[in-house]
Amino acid sequence: MSLHINTPLLHSEAMSLASGRSIWLKFDALQPSGSFKIRGIGRACTHHRDMGKRKFVSSSGGNAGLAVAYAGQQLGIPVTVVVPQTTSQRAIGLISQLGAQVIVEGASWQEANEACLKLLTDDDAFIHPFDDPLLWEGHATIVDEIPEERRPDLVVVSVGGGGLLSGVALGLERRGWRTPILAVETAGASSLAQSIAAGERVTLPAITSIASSLGAKQVSEHAFSLTQSYPVKPVTVSDRDAVKACLRFLDDHRVLVEPACGANLAAVYDAKELDQARNVLVVVCGGSSATLQQLQNWDAELA
Repeated sequence: MSLHINTPLLHSEAMSLASGRSIWLKFDALQPSGSFKIRGIGRACTHHRDMGKRKFVSSSGGNAGLAVAYAGQQLGIPVTVVVPQTTSQRAIGLISQLGAQVIVEGASWQEANEACLKLLTDDDAFIHPFDDPLLWEGHATIVDEIPEERRPDLVVVSVGGGGLLSGVALGLERRGWRTPILAVETAGASSLAQSIAAGERVTLPAITSIASSLGAKQVSEHAFSLTQSYPVKPVTVSDRDAVKACLRFLDDHRVLVEPACGANLAAVYDAKELDQARNVLVVVCGGSSATLQQLQNWDAELA
């Protein structure tokens, strides 16, 4: 039983005109939980259910928690999600609405995760939000759904902890494509870009971006090591550009996404980091933590 859906692959006339490329959008914002996260998390939860686990326990900045809560609801397994204080009330409400227990703990995801690990019993499955091969296998299905005739010469993803990056790279290599990946972060959550620049994984002192879903102070070891062997180009955009991209995307495509997704959309609208790529695949990763009013408020504040 698959908990995710095959999402549409649509050509964007607006983004193609803006960027001077052919832009194709993989609409994972339309997943049942609101983001791509359900692909990998659904796979992990189903695996642990089949192994006899009786409860799912996870830590999350929002979207992973929603995916675990949705998976638990569908599989009939109770769920506890520990979120940091930066998680929006909207995300907390949506997780609770799916029947999960929500615990707010710590100023960052790392602190929430430490609290989460202390809750585990032998009957529980810990569902990591991004650092688990089961998740990467699930996220790789994004690439499985791309027809051969739509093979891109660049893939654009947002990066938080690195789960989506790891999964997309796995899917591309599995297809034998080895397509370069543009890995986009916001300036206040750029753990991958800073790690690549330093030549080793760095830990950010704090997350200062409004894109809380990208709020891992340290990218996963697997995602960082991937950048040493796979063509990954890091790009950093501002919070303001991410928010403006969300609003522009809403006008262009009538789909509301959060700033964590707006980061990669901003890089595509701007286009200067797309190099010579002509056929570009953008993973519209989604996110449920932002409302139109909140995006408009951020836009006014950041201006």
